[in-house]
Amino acid sequence: MDKIVVQTEDFDLTTEVNQTHNNNPQVGAIVSFIGAVRDLHSGPISSMTLEHYPEMTEKSLESIVMKARSRWKLENITIIHRIGKLLISDQIVLVIVTSKHRQEAFDSCNFIMDYLKTDAPFWKKESSDKEEKWVDSSLNDKKQKKRWEL
Repeated sequence: MDKIVVQTEDFDLTTEVNQTHNNNPQVGAIVSFIGAVRDLHSGPISSMTLEHYPEMTEKSLESIVMKARSRWKLENITIIHRIGKLLISDQIVLVIVTSKHRQEAFDSCNFIMDYLKTDAPFWKKESSDKEEKWVDSSLNDKKQKKRWEL
């Protein structure tokens, strides 16, 4: 059972891991990733605002999950991505992957995050005392995604 959610509310890692694992006796590996707002791109920022187009975003996230499932034998996948105004250190995204084996869980979690960073239709605006500016995927994000191309 996959869970794909876009929401303004924060999430709890322990709760989400327990739900994703679901006491499935086939699960031998659980890998999770949490992305947080950091002060990196343009100097001191006070917040980041994430926007999206709901129908497009949901289809994109479902496509990313289907691509991961076509490459690896996975049990459950959870993706929670927040939108709205977030402050430094706030959680932005959670990806949890369960599988029988650890390497499949690690690889698929990395794959999902690389595609979320580059292809998912989220728009990010960083705000500081001096300015607001929209940011795009970094060159490093695009480079990381290329490792999955066949």
